[in-house]
Amino acid sequence: MLIWFFFSLHSFYPAIFFAMKCWLPLLPVLSTLLCLSQGDVGDFSPCLNFFYRYWPPSGLSGTPICQNYTNRYYFATLYSRERRSPWFSAYLYTTPAGKRPKGVWKYEPQLANSNASGVMLPFPIPPKKVDQTVVKSQAVQQDYINSSYTRGHLNPSLHHQNRSERRSTFTLTNVVPQKMDSNYGPWSELESNVNVTLNKYCAGPAYIVTGIIPYRMDRWLKDEHRVAIPEYLWSAYCCPTYSQNLPESLRRTFPTFAAIGRNDPNSTEEMVPVDRTKKKFVGYDVRPMPLTDLEIYLRERYGREIAVFSKQCL
Repeated sequence: MLIWFFFSLHSFYPAIFFAMKCWLPLLPVLSTLLCLSQGDVGDFSPCLNFFYRYWPPSGLSGTPICQNYTNRYYFATLYSRERRSPWFSAYLYTTPAGKRPKGVWKYEPQLANSNASGVMLPFPIPPKKVDQTVVKSQAVQQDYINSSYTRGHLNPSLHHQNRSERRSTFTLTNVVPQKMDSNYGPWSELESNVNVTLNKYCAGPAYIVTGIIPYRMDRWLKDEHRVAIPEYLWSAYCCPTYSQNLPESLRRTFPTFAAIGRNDPNSTEEMVPVDRTKKKFVGYDVRPMPLTDLEIYLRERYGREIAVFSKQCL
């Protein structure tokens, strides 16, 4: 109960949480209680700027990671150690420029060793040489090799401007097993459409959170039951300052927009119906919806209230 209390305090009152964290050297008992998961892997306080009004989504628990690449924070991820995959990643949108950089896949050393640096590191070559403490703590490249799933970014390289921002997204704590027809089909189209819309009409910071909806009974990438497969992906943005000259087709998409995409063509259709008139990517549909509808579906699947943005981004 105490751990849950302080996690809730962190989710709902980040300013208070940050102030309390400054007192931790004087309060060793409280410091122990504030550990959100096994090991001292940190919390969101160093990277609250990636959340609207500095409030992380409420209602989900896991290991918070401030994604650090080359000694700079680029986005935030809530990670599930048990599932070896993220619940969500949160980031600030920036207009992309140039070609997508070559991705060098990285891992988080602090998940394997609480005393390790929080700066992500590239996997060794060949991948089989990765330390077993890393293998136990998170997904590794071997998990995805010879599987029928791609590495699906929650925070996509496409939504960032400079090369360092884009390279930082290539960490396995930011990806989930995603079917190729979803990753390179309707979900990719959604990411591109969001890119165009925000670039053209968002006049201030745009906050994006992208996450997953699990199966009611977990399914796994391989027989080892290491990496959980999501049934759906979801994404939402919050753009509190935007152009007043929106076309009619976009008037309902500001200041917020949300969508759920199918990662399983055989899933039921309560959340996202299948358009069987399509000639390609049938069953991998993406359904745009209001933020409130997304939160209803999240509540139904997770069994608790989940708020993506503080006060609905209003």
